[in-house]
Amino acid sequence: MSEERQTPATEVEMTEEQLSELLQIRRDKLSALQAAGADPFEITSFEVTAHNADIRADFDQMEGKTVRIAGRMMSRRIMGKASFMDIQDKSGRLQVYVRRDDVGEDVYAGFKKWDIGDIVGLEGFVFRTQKGEISVHAQQITLLAKSLLPLPEKFHGLTDRELRYRQRYVDLIMNPDSRRNFEIRSRFIQYLRRFLDNRGYMEVETPVLNTIPGGAAARPFITHHNTLDIDMYMRIATELHLKRLIVGGLERVYEVGRIFRNEGMDTKHNPEFTTVELYEAYTDFNGMMDLFEELLSGAAKEILGTYDVTWQGENISLAPGFTRMTMAEAVKTHLGVDFMAIDDDEKAVAAAKAAGVDMDGVEPTWGQALYQCFDQKVEEKLIQPTFITMHPVDVSPLAKRSPKDHRLTERFELFICRSEMGNAFSELNDPIDQKERFLKQVALREAGDEEANMMDDDFVTALEYGMPPTGGLGIGIDRCVMLLSGADSIRDVILFPTMKPLD
Repeated sequence: MSEERQTPATEVEMTEEQLSELLQIRRDKLSALQAAGADPFEITSFEVTAHNADIRADFDQMEGKTVRIAGRMMSRRIMGKASFMDIQDKSGRLQVYVRRDDVGEDVYAGFKKWDIGDIVGLEGFVFRTQKGEISVHAQQITLLAKSLLPLPEKFHGLTDRELRYRQRYVDLIMNPDSRRNFEIRSRFIQYLRRFLDNRGYMEVETPVLNTIPGGAAARPFITHHNTLDIDMYMRIATELHLKRLIVGGLERVYEVGRIFRNEGMDTKHNPEFTTVELYEAYTDFNGMMDLFEELLSGAAKEILGTYDVTWQGENISLAPGFTRMTMAEAVKTHLGVDFMAIDDDEKAVAAAKAAGVDMDGVEPTWGQALYQCFDQKVEEKLIQPTFITMHPVDVSPLAKRSPKDHRLTERFELFICRSEMGNAFSELNDPIDQKERFLKQVALREAGDEEANMMDDDFVTALEYGMPPTGGLGIGIDRCVMLLSGADSIRDVILFPTMKPLD
C-alpha cells in the first residue's frame, strides 16, 4: 500500500522550477480530460443527499443506505485494485472506499490521476471498515472540479498568519479551528437576532453614507458623491439614526451593521467592523446592563455549552452576575485615588499626574483626569466581566447626566480580559443640553480634533419633538466572537480583514 503525499504550497520551501513543473502537470491533466470529452468544468450540478457529519452522527440509522456526498479530496491511499480517500465537505471529513470492480476500470484509472484538492462527487453505501472507521463504499465517482493549485502540506496546514488572512479560502480548507471561528460567529449573530426579536425589538437598516460624521468619537472615511457633488462620510456609528426612530415611536429597534473608522489597526481593531446597536424606550442604562449580561451569558451557554471560556491566556466565567462598579470606584480600588472627594479640576489633574497618568493633550478637567486614570492604569487590570458605570460628561457627549452628580453620566462599558465589549447609555433626550454638547464638539473639531462630532441640526430637531427616556447599547460583535472562540486577533474572526496590498 502506498499513501499519496500532499503537495506543499508556496509557503513551504519549493523552487520556482519545481512549482512551475507541478502547475504544468495539473494543467496537462485538465487538458487531457477536456480532449477526452470529460471536462469537469462542464458539470453544472451534483445532487447531495447527506453530509459527512450527519453520516457519522447517525451511523446506526444510515448503515447500508445509499448516499450521495461531495467535497474536496484531502488525501488518498492507493492499494492496487482498491483505494481509500478522505473527502472534506462543510461539516468535516469522511473516508471513502473506492474499488475498481465497483466503479469500472476506466473510471478507476482516471481516479488514480486525480490530485489532492480536486472536488469530487460520489454515490455509495454507508459502512464500517474492519478497523472500525465509518466510511462510504463508492459505487460511482465523478470529478466535479479540477484543482490547478496545490494545497499546503497536510501535516502543517496553512501556518503563515498573513497568508491565512490574504487567502482565507485556503485557510478554511486547511484549518478546522478557523472554520470553527466563523461557525461560532454565524451562530452568535443568529442567537443575537433571536434574543432581541423575542423581546419585541424591530430590526432596521440605516444609511452607511452620511453627510456628517456622528454618534461616536472617531475619524471617518470620506468619499465623494458625484451626482450631488458633496463629500460624504462612511458611518462611524448607527446611533443618531436609530434614536430618530425612537422619536418616531418605534420604541425598540436594533441594527446589525458594518461600521467604518479611519483609525489604527491592531489585534483588537480593523477599519471596518460589525456592531449591533439597540435602543429601548422607557428604560435606562441599568436595563441595558441586565440585557447585555443575559445576552452574553446565554450565547455562551447555547453555543459552547458552558459559561467558562479561555481567552488571551485567561480563564473567564460568563456565568450571570457580572461585577458592577462606577469608574470612580474602580480608580479608587486600583489606584487609591478618590475622585469623588476631589472638588475641582486643578486638584483632579494633580492627583492623576501623581498616579503616573499622562495628561498631555487632553483638557485639564476633573472628568478627563478621572477618565485618563481609568483608561491608562485601570482598564488593563479588568479580567473577569466587569461593568464600569458613571463615566464623566467630558467623554460622553451623547449620554444623560446623572441626577446625583452632573459631572457624570449614566453610561457603562463592559470590560472582559482588558477589552471593551460594549458601550451603553441612558440616552440624552434634552435637546438644549444636546445642542450645547454638539457645539463643544464643533469647537474641538475646529481646533483640529478629527474625531470630534459635527453639529447634527436635524438630530437636535428630532429631540425637540420629544424622545422618551431611552436606554441604548452598542456591542462589538467581532470582539464577542473573539471571546467565544478564544481568538487572539480580530483578523481571526473577520473573513476578509483589511490588508495592505502586496507590491
